[in-house]
Amino acid sequence: MHIPVSRRAFLSSLTVAGAAALVPDVLQGQQAQLPPPTPGRRIIDVHYHYASPMYREVLRPMGTGQTPIIEWNDVKAVEDMDRYGVAVSMLSISEPGVHFGDDAKARALARECNEYGVTLMQKYRGRFGLFAILPLPDVDGALKEIAYAFDTLKADGVTFMSSYPYPGKYQGNKYLGDPLFTPVMEELNRRRAVAYTHPFRAEPMYNLLPDRRAMGITLSTDTTITLQSVLDNDIAARFPNIRFIWSHGGGTMPYLTGRMGIGTGPDGKPNARMAAILSFYYDTAQAFNGFTLDGFTKLIPNPHILFGSDYLGNAGSAGNVVRGLESYKGFTPAQLRAVERDNALELFPRLKMT
Repeated sequence: MHIPVSRRAFLSSLTVAGAAALVPDVLQGQQAQLPPPTPGRRIIDVHYHYASPMYREVLRPMGTGQTPIIEWNDVKAVEDMDRYGVAVSMLSISEPGVHFGDDAKARALARECNEYGVTLMQKYRGRFGLFAILPLPDVDGALKEIAYAFDTLKADGVTFMSSYPYPGKYQGNKYLGDPLFTPVMEELNRRRAVAYTHPFRAEPMYNLLPDRRAMGITLSTDTTITLQSVLDNDIAARFPNIRFIWSHGGGTMPYLTGRMGIGTGPDGKPNARMAAILSFYYDTAQAFNGFTLDGFTKLIPNPHILFGSDYLGNAGSAGNVVRGLESYKGFTPAQLRAVERDNALELFPRLKMT
């Protein structure tokens, strides 16, 4: 499958030479005015971005506005974690993902990103986990990368984008409930995998306002659309062993439940869509102020809320989220501790020793 996409011819020079050499043996700041972290805090951050050397070079000529990703630095990243009490960050590739129109190049880029994530885990023992990026919408490539990521790299989960550009009748994006992705869902279900999902800048929506000022709205909306797709296609019921993590508090889903058919039946019990929503996990990136948390926490049970910072190099510091969550009056100390760490340990029990 070859998918032509504009603005992306620069990938013609992409090469995988030497990528395998990055893999070691298989794995067994800002905001100076913020208060120091509570003593003893051991946060697990599930929404944390990094960039491999090849990924930085791929993004550089694209003009995506992601300068912090292009300038990502592992030393500064760990310093930020230490400053705000983050014990472990789960590495993930941010949007726009790794597929820019050529399957072979997407596979190469995904492999290099994932192998670089392993080198960081080796360099900073106990400080990082890995959500392996998949070269979707190349399904065959994704299945190969799932096998390599779990069997060789020992990844903690995979990274989805909320949607993927795909040619066809509507010239639009494919969302995660689409039958195209059924083989991927089947394999992740078999492996009882964690699937972290990051929103995608779906075109042309993010250009609806001048200077791409619709970007933030676009990202939240694309998460909501893919959740609708997942509900429409009964993904939770068909693949119950996949543990989904949705970014940014589920986008706008918590506030559009009526539109999405999420609710209770005549007996007062959750309907199938509500049951699915309650079975998923959600992170606090961009969802850590009181206005958002008031509605979000009324829908989503505390054990399914995870700490997410949206770290992007010199932006998205964990300190912003720490301050927001600590100032929220709706959490008891035990609930805050669960969001920051304990809930993630249920998904990633290997981190109990960190």
